[in-house]
Amino acid sequence: MSWSWPRDEAKLERVRALMAEESLDALVVRAPDNVLYLTNFWGMKGYEAVVFSREGESILICLEASAGDAARNAWTGDVRLLRGYAPDDPRPPIARTLELAQQAARDYDRVGLELSLGTQASDRMVGEPSTFTAAWFDGFGEVIDATPLLARARAIKTEQELERMRLANEIAAAAMEHVRGRIRPGMKESQAAALWQGFVHGEGTGWKGRVDLALPFSLVWSGPGIKTFTATGDLLVREDEPTLFEIWVCADGYWCDHTKNVCPGALRAEYAELEQQLLEVYRRALEHCRPGASLPELDLLVREGIAEAGYEGQPSHPVCHGVGARAHEPPYAHQAAVGTIEEGMVLAIEPGIYWEGGGGLRVEDNFLVTQGGAEKLSAFPDGVVCG
Repeated sequence: MSWSWPRDEAKLERVRALMAEESLDALVVRAPDNVLYLTNFWGMKGYEAVVFSREGESILICLEASAGDAARNAWTGDVRLLRGYAPDDPRPPIARTLELAQQAARDYDRVGLELSLGTQASDRMVGEPSTFTAAWFDGFGEVIDATPLLARARAIKTEQELERMRLANEIAAAAMEHVRGRIRPGMKESQAAALWQGFVHGEGTGWKGRVDLALPFSLVWSGPGIKTFTATGDLLVREDEPTLFEIWVCADGYWCDHTKNVCPGALRAEYAELEQQLLEVYRRALEHCRPGASLPELDLLVREGIAEAGYEGQPSHPVCHGVGARAHEPPYAHQAAVGTIEEGMVLAIEPGIYWEGGGGLRVEDNFLVTQGGAEKLSAFPDGVVCG
């Protein structure tokens, strides 16, 4: 493919403005999602780093094997390459990344480093992210924690970021339509998951000529298998009960996060009642999602609504978080935290109700916060889609 995203000046200027507020001269970042955010380069192995300058030219450090990808995609004019194996330097590659980053950052007085990451997205190989070592944290002298600054910047999406996220949402919805027409009673949960995942990776890669790589992730549970924090298994799809798809699509590093439900036949009465209870909580949550509204109050509103339906103390998982260059990123709607909803945020709203012993429902979509309210980004319906 020859598609490449143009330089997102709005995003980069937002970061630089926040750096000016904190008198930071440069950021040195290594988390793959932050490297992507600042340079449009999504590395293969997590050995990449960026020295992002507030005023001068930023520098991307990446594997020599990825030079072609960097030339095509990176927004940095200065790309410095390291070998995966160097006969004259037997150290692991990340040691050479650190050395190159130190050289690139040596002329800056105030440097920000990712000192307090909770999570990070993986590189393109996925499954085995390369994490930070003490040598990296100790390698730049006295530094400032840049994680809060990057979280603030990333919380508000630019037009280009929204365009990229809409592509991920389109792929996820199209894959659910694919599953909707093919799921059958007696099919294993894992087989239903494979239907969805195969479409995302097979059809999403190359989507509209604008996606180099689409990666699928899913948890699929059917009927009594619907629980929280459990893996996809081999329970069978039931004709009159929902099969729940907790799904994520990563399209060239930008994500969507949904929970969708399908039922091959007519939904049992107790599930139909549960669906209506949950959708009412969902509706009230979406009405709350306007600029200036409280994030802690959103969490409280959802949990109080679920308690009113007779399920106090649920759910055990978060009910709202940001989505962007990571599937789960700030802001989060915790009652112990602070913060407000702002125009330009993309939030995953996900109330869930689960029965003792198994079974239940969750609904989730991604919503862009606008002056007029919450704009749903996925075309696939909420609730349970039957038949």
